[in-house]
Amino acid sequence: MTAAAEVRPARGVRGLGEAALTWVSAHRDGFALDEDALAEHGNVNTTWKPLGELAQVCVCVRRHTGRTDPLHVLASDLLSFAWQQTGRGALFMELQRLEPFATYPLEVYAAFASAGLRHDRYESATATVARTRGWHVTEQEPNRRLSVLNSERRSGITPHGDMARALERTWLAGLPEPWTFELPSGYTLTHVVFHLTDWGLTPRAVPPQVADYLRHWLPPWLDTCLEDEQWDLCCELLAVASSLPGPPERALLGEAWARLSAAQDDSGAVPEVGGRGSRTTAPAFLDCYHSTLMTAFAAALTLDRLRGAAAGGRGRPTGGRGGPE
Repeated sequence: MTAAAEVRPARGVRGLGEAALTWVSAHRDGFALDEDALAEHGNVNTTWKPLGELAQVCVCVRRHTGRTDPLHVLASDLLSFAWQQTGRGALFMELQRLEPFATYPLEVYAAFASAGLRHDRYESATATVARTRGWHVTEQEPNRRLSVLNSERRSGITPHGDMARALERTWLAGLPEPWTFELPSGYTLTHVVFHLTDWGLTPRAVPPQVADYLRHWLPPWLDTCLEDEQWDLCCELLAVASSLPGPPERALLGEAWARLSAAQDDSGAVPEVGGRGSRTTAPAFLDCYHSTLMTAFAAALTLDRLRGAAAGGRGRPTGGRGGPE
C-alpha cells in the first residue's frame, strides 16, 4: 500500500467525524433536560440517556484529540453545555433522593467525573448506597454490571465487584459461534468492550483470547451490518475495532468508513438504519442522534489509532483521568 493510500482513509474519517459533531452542536437543544427529567413517570430514554451519551462521546473526543484541534474545542463546548444541563451536578443529588438504588444516574455522572467535572455531595451519597447489600445484589444483565463497575471506578467509588468475573458472564467472553451474532448480541458485545476499555482508553484491558476472537470475526460482522445498513451498530463496531490492543486493520477501517460515508446526510446526521436514497426528509432527532454521536466517537478513536500506528506506537498519548482540559 502506498503512503498516499494509507492516509486517504483517515482524511475521510475526519470529515465524517467533523460533520457529525457539527450536527450535534447545531442540535444541542435536543439533548437539553426538561421537566420530565425529574418527573415520577418521566422517560429516562429521552432525557438522561441522550444527555449521558452526549457527555460520554464528548469526553472521548477530547481524550483522543489535541487541545487545539477544532474537534476537541467543539467537544469541550458541548461537554460544558451538558454539565450545565445537570445544574453542574446538582440534579444528580435530586435523582439520588428520588431513586436511590437506580444505577443510571451514576452511569451518566461517571462520564462527567472522568473529565474532572464532579459533585462531592453526590459522590458521597452514592458511595453510601453502593456499600449496601441491596446495591451489590441488584440483578442486572452482565454487560450492565460491567457498566456499573466501571462507573463506580470512574467516580471514585470503590467498585463493588470484579470486572474480570463480571466479564465471564457475558456473551462475548463465551466466544460464541460467530453465526449466533445478531443485533442484540452485537450491541451487547460493543458495550462490553467499551466498559472494559473505559471507552477505548485502555485497549490492553481486553483479554487476549477475546481480542483474538474479535479480530477474526469483526470483519464479517461489520460487513453484514454495512450490507444491511445498520449504521448505528456499524459505528459501534468500528469503535470496537479501534479499542483492541495492537495496530488497527487499515483495510477494514478504510473500506467500512468509505461505505459509511454514503449514509451521512449533507447536514452531518447519520441515521440509525437505512440509506440516504430511502429518505425524502431529514431524519428526526431521536432517529439519528445516537448514530451521529457514534460516528463522532468512532471517528475520534480511529483517527487516534491510525496516527499512533503511523508513528510506530509513538503517537500522541491518549488523555488520562485528570481534570478537565
